[in-house]
Amino acid sequence: MKKDIFEAGQYYHIYNRGNNKEDIFIEENNYNYFLEKVKKYILPIADIYAYCLLKNHFHIVLRIKDESNLSEKSKEKIHLPFSNLFNAYSKSINKAYNRTGSLFQEHLQRNRIEDEVYLKQLIIYVHLNPLKHKFTEYFDSYLHSSYRSYLSEKLTSIDRESILELFDGLDNFKICHNERRIVYEGVINDVNLSDE
Repeated sequence: MKKDIFEAGQYYHIYNRGNNKEDIFIEENNYNYFLEKVKKYILPIADIYAYCLLKNHFHIVLRIKDESNLSEKSKEKIHLPFSNLFNAYSKSINKAYNRTGSLFQEHLQRNRIEDEVYLKQLIIYVHLNPLKHKFTEYFDSYLHSSYRSYLSEKLTSIDRESILELFDGLDNFKICHNERRIVYEGVINDVNLSDE
């Protein structure tokens, strides 16, 4: 597996956090600004399946478009829109909050997703991230994740159809998330302890 580059037609989990674990989203409007930059730079080259933005880090699950759907410029430098996104966001945060230096920790982290089982697990993991890190008690109402986009019929930039098909429909999508939520909340451990 090539970890250092993006390839057309491949699925990836991308993530990063603030330099020295600092916050990358300082106030509410930063989340929307980041998503606007994602739309501008990443949607032309990738389909987005899930995201979660937390105060000091983010996760995005996406698929780079097939070569036939990429511009000639994009085919040669698939990584460039990602650099542009993070540079544009970092510059705006540095200017707005009178800070200097790197906003993000080193380079963007990426893992290639090789099969559908792992893709499903990652989508659930990303949506449950606010619960895992104790940002909220209710992942399904967390404002800065794509989970609620799946429950809505409103227009979205998320490739909702492909993922709901992967999960065999919305009901199963919700069931899979709730089963995993129970593990994060420790309910399974409590049940095991009480059965002994």
